[in-house]
Amino acid sequence: MRILYQDDYLAAVDKPPGLLVHRTGLDAGETRFALQMLRDQLGRPVWPVHRLDKGTSGVLLFALDAGTARELAQAFEEGGAVHKTYQAIVRGWPADEGWIDHPLRRLPDDVRAARTEVQAAQTRFRTLARYALPVPTAGFAGTRCAGVELQPLTGRRHQLRRHLKHIAHPIIGDATHGKGPLNRALAAPLGLQRLWLHAARLELPAVGARAAVCIEAPLGEDWGRWEAWRVVGDPPGLR
Repeated sequence: MRILYQDDYLAAVDKPPGLLVHRTGLDAGETRFALQMLRDQLGRPVWPVHRLDKGTSGVLLFALDAGTARELAQAFEEGGAVHKTYQAIVRGWPADEGWIDHPLRRLPDDVRAARTEVQAAQTRFRTLARYALPVPTAGFAGTRCAGVELQPLTGRRHQLRRHLKHIAHPIIGDATHGKGPLNRALAAPLGLQRLWLHAARLELPAVGARAAVCIEAPLGEDWGRWEAWRVVGDPPGLR
């Protein structure tokens, strides 16, 4: 695996889409897992500090000892100490920027608390690019999509995918919270079907003897497939 960062306490890898972080009964047919792969690659135990969905690519963090794992897990739980930035491709053209404040109910397979528990959840987004693909949908001759930057202010499960669905701009390739027919239709001109969600940057606070650190994972080559449909005249703030 491509190692993005490593010191005496941490190791971060660039997780490819389609790879599970660790073994789970929800996907019992899988035989490759990021945790075991990195353990074998480094020749030492590693502890996952957070999770990325199977379809999500980008920065995935592991601790190299149990104490660091506990400290960072607490920092992730507190929310404000760790800053995460994602990029995604969504259906439609969202506003140039916005704020999603929408509480989320725990998912049915989450055994950590009562399933009826509702948790506060906030996400900030910014539109980076707009695309128009020649794929007819909903009576229109083409399909609008957009590249967005996402910053979750809380860490709820599937938060970004559920929040984008809530504002009617689901992430392309999301089989659970998106639109299956649209996902399949767009896979043909793109030549690829995947969840278009990427963990681009992870900023960690200083903990104990470890200094603060910022870890980045560049977008993969597959993201360049969208450039053929970029709309001239990008929104303000495009970088």
